Amino acid sequence: MLWRTALAAVLVCGIGLLPWLSRTDPALTVLKARSAERDPAPKVLAAVRAELGLDDGPPRLLGRWLGGLLRGDAGRSWVSGTEVLPAVLQALGVSLLLMAGALAVAGCTAGAVCARTLWLGSRRRIAGRGTGGSAAAVLAALPEFLLAAVLAAVVGVRLGWLPALGWYGPKWTVLPALALGLPAGAVLGRLLGDQLPGTFAEPWARAAAARGLPPRRAARYALRRCLPGLLPNLGLFAVGLTGGAVAVEQVFDIPGLGRLTLRAALAQDLPVLQTGILALVALAALAGALAGLAARRLLGPALRDGALTSPHRPEPPPARALPLLYGALLTGTVCLGLPRDPLAVDTAARLRPPSAAHPLGTDALGRDLLARIAHGALDTLALALAVSAAALIAGVLLGLLPRLSAPLVDTVNAVPPVLAGLLVAGVAGGGPWTPALAVAAVAWSPLAAHTSALLRQERATTHLAAARALGAGRRHLLRRHLLPAVLPPVLRHALLRVPGIALALAALGFLGLGAQPPSPEWGLLLAENLPYAERAPWAVLAPAAVLALLGALAVTAADGVRLPRPPRLPRRARRAGHPPARPPFPSVPPQAGPPAAAREPVPATVREDPP
Repeated sequence: MLWRTALAAVLVCGIGLLPWLSRTDPALTVLKARSAERDPAPKVLAAVRAELGLDDGPPRLLGRWLGGLLRGDAGRSWVSGTEVLPAVLQALGVSLLLMAGALAVAGCTAGAVCARTLWLGSRRRIAGRGTGGSAAAVLAALPEFLLAAVLAAVVGVRLGWLPALGWYGPKWTVLPALALGLPAGAVLGRLLGDQLPGTFAEPWARAAAARGLPPRRAARYALRRCLPGLLPNLGLFAVGLTGGAVAVEQVFDIPGLGRLTLRAALAQDLPVLQTGILALVALAALAGALAGLAARRLLGPALRDGALTSPHRPEPPPARALPLLYGALLTGTVCLGLPRDPLAVDTAARLRPPSAAHPLGTDALGRDLLARIAHGALDTLALALAVSAAALIAGVLLGLLPRLSAPLVDTVNAVPPVLAGLLVAGVAGGGPWTPALAVAAVAWSPLAAHTSALLRQERATTHLAAARALGAGRRHLLRRHLLPAVLPPVLRHALLRVPGIALALAALGFLGLGAQPPSPEWGLLLAENLPYAERAPWAVLAPAAVLALLGALAVTAADGVRLPRPPRLPRRARRAGHPPARPPFPSVPPQAGPPAAAREPVPATVREDPP
């Protein structure tokens, strides 16, 4: 609790210093936010400083705000003059309602993504089969703001089935919930589908099949076994959908907390910004505590007694040609477009459809889209891979220290990437590396949460207790048992996040915080061509298709990252004739289960209570 409080205080103080760190005049920014036409005369700026107390300095401003917050008063907005706390609570309620709808959509999407793996595993037919998921990868790689714009234009405006703008009732929550929940559900479904094959290979599943347990109950037990490793990321998704839905709230004109904090950050309205971030930090701490409590509840006494087994797939999946196909398509697209000029303007060929001269069409200035996508791929992919590698290293290192990283993960995850971009831009200045620094500052938190969840379960396994009993030290346990079990699923998770990181960079470009024209960065391409989506849909579909192709490539390539061979025991234990600490469990058909297994049909973590 002390560590969480210190981190929240550092974050709030850093936000309070934002105008001074960015070397801008807060009085001028507030004046422009109040009235853009008003003349910033020295007397007018002096009056604004006196009204807001800016001459007293950041420490006194922060002290007055904290003193009022302890009395239930967060002050008044520097721009509108209204009370801050009611406005933040109202925006938080809107965001929580939107988050609940998005989580419902994400749950249904995740169930549809892993339904095939769950059906095959519950019937003992999953051996030698891949988890698939190319369609889910494509869905996860679609930008949220693009989905929001397409749903608003097609479903809301053209078809008229649902309202496209505003926030006046339950009907207005459907389209934004779909835009937020579909990509999130695809990612969650892929994470769940990655754990299911190893779960169905555990001894309890073979024992349950030997006894004749119905497939429906076996599937329910498998889901309960997999959920503890997924709950920390589910909590992170919940907080991210609450404060990070800035682009979707902008498209649908939703008065949520993400949009409120973004406007406050742009106007340097510190009371609103600090109160909004503090609400997100409190929500993140609550979500993290509930996720940890639910995980311990689901695992039951097995976590305390060290009776778990490693839920990782014991054999690699069959070789697949899909990664080569997707990689060849992406490489071919880039190679075909590199010889073309991405900056050549032809006003006579504006918004031309795909043709032999322009295979992907042209944009609003007549520039070749194939050339712009190919040249933008070099910057977008290089940045996404660099940020992913940095996030993987930081996530694994911090995830191995759960007591240190858990409060830090919750605090960092409470900062939306857009707000992180504003903070980084304010401190380090604008530039091409600003989006990368902003995304890297928050991209490691899901990987750290995943590492900590897997590490907690791996420490409670029977083979680790056997290795300790044989005299294995901490270094040996970490190098030969913990890391080989934790790294492969986290690495697959990091590969799954590569398109998401590219999307985060694209979202910053969409909101004007990333690359600037005439750069061919993919996010900027989407932002520039989105107003012409109805007249020239190819201008938006082309960069979106390349992003979806990147997602399919990342997911199918991640399937090949598997657990290495079981580690060997120390030499002294092998000389003493001890059996291996982690014997491989071969797949046993349902009718060949051993008699002893039939007496223990389900594991301790999923055993039902007697009536």
